[in-house]
Parts: sequence; C-alpha cells; structure tokens
Amino acid sequence: MARSPLLPYAAQTTFRDQYRAARPGWMSSGDQFDFVVRKHLTSESAVLDLGCGRTGGIERFWREARVAVGVDSDLGSLAARGQGMPVMQGGGEHLPFADASFHMVVSVWVLEHLENPDNVFAEIARVLKPGGHFIFLTPNALNPLVLGNRVGQLAPWLQKQLVSNVYGRDGADTFAVRYRANTSSRIREMAAATGFDVAELKVMADPTYVAFNALLFKAAMLSDRVLPAGFGVHLLGDLQKRQ
Repeated sequence: MARSPLLPYAAQTTFRDQYRAARPGWMSSGDQFDFVVRKHLTSESAVLDLGCGRTGGIERFWREARVAVGVDSDLGSLAARGQGMPVMQGGGEHLPFADASFHMVVSVWVLEHLENPDNVFAEIARVLKPGGHFIFLTPNALNPLVLGNRVGQLAPWLQKQLVSNVYGRDGADTFAVRYRANTSSRIREMAAATGFDVAELKVMADPTYVAFNALLFKAAMLSDRVLPAGFGVHLLGDLQKRQ
C-alpha cells in the first residue's frame, strides 16, 4: 500500500495561508511566477514551455496564447501527460525551432538540472524574438535547504526515497540536480553573456518546504527572519532579450 507523504500538498497550502497572514503582501513563488507571465502574455503570444514535464509551467493559461508548445528531454514525462498543450521531445541545448520563433520562454524547476546552462541560455536567446522574455522559477543554491539537497546528490537513491516519502513524488519524476545556474550572480553573468537584460530577478522566501508540522513551520519562519535576504529558497527571473 502506498504511503502518505510526510508533507502533502494540502498541508503545504494550510501553512502557506498561515504564512500569508503573518506576512501581509506575501505571495507564493508560483503565484508570483504566474503574475510575471501574465504581464507579458497576450492573445498574439507564441510561448515555449522549456522542460514542461508531466505538468508544465503554463498549464493554467496556455490557451490564452496564439501558439503554445512544450518541450522536454524526458520521453516518459511527455508520455504521461494528458491531452492539452502540444509537446515534443527535445533538449534545451538544441531546441527544435527556428530563430526568433517565440515571444516568451518559460521554465519551472528546470535550471537546477542543467549540465551546460550557458549553452541553454544562448539557445533560449536564439529562439526568442527581440524584446522577448525568458521567465523562470528555480531553487536558490545559497539557501541552506538547497545546500542540503546538494549533499543528498552524493546518494541519489536516498534522495529519490526522501522526495517520495516527503512530497509523495514518484521516483521517476526525481532528476539529478547540478545547480550550475542557481545564484543571482551566476544568472546575471549568463544573461549578460547571452544577450539578455535582467528585467527582474527576485529571491523569495517560503518556509513551508520543511513544514512537516506546526513546530517546524514556526522554526522555519524564525530562520526566515534570521537569514539574509539573498538566501531565500527560490529565484524568480524575468530576462528580456535585447532589441
């Protein structure tokens, strides 16, 4: 019989509501990502979801674009998708699209897995139209929780088991992480080298990722107060291709 995750989605949602009440104006990383995407999305937009997986970053609003397509290197993830947004297999270093094909490229929980992020950034710039936006959400490698996950990579089998037990995620959906594009300074460096201006780059806090119970949630909120602002758990970026 399948075991219930230690931190089910419903529990995370409850703790996020509590955190929102304690921090007026706070928005979850997902809500902030949606907000940034919607700032640029129009009925004429052509949008690419890079690393769309089983459920991509624009599932809620891809129908609002003129064209939307997802690409992912993992065929198993694509095969598990239901009907909806068109998808194809492909990798970020060699995107199967012509130059200047898209107004927007989005990527959620993908940058941390990239082996050669400089090449991927350059390829994203190639398929974007001048003035187009690359919007992403990814972990911040400076956060202590993320540092712990990096240590966990020394024993991949253990990391897969922990992710399954804690979040209820299938082991097949747990991929190796490298964190080669996961600090603000590194992102700014790659953006400058590949023809992007940084329209927005935010470090965001969210203590619910270790909130297995109320006590740990309070401890995480306390650590959130103590840690410097640049050590939040997530990075949200909006890079604009130069005209």
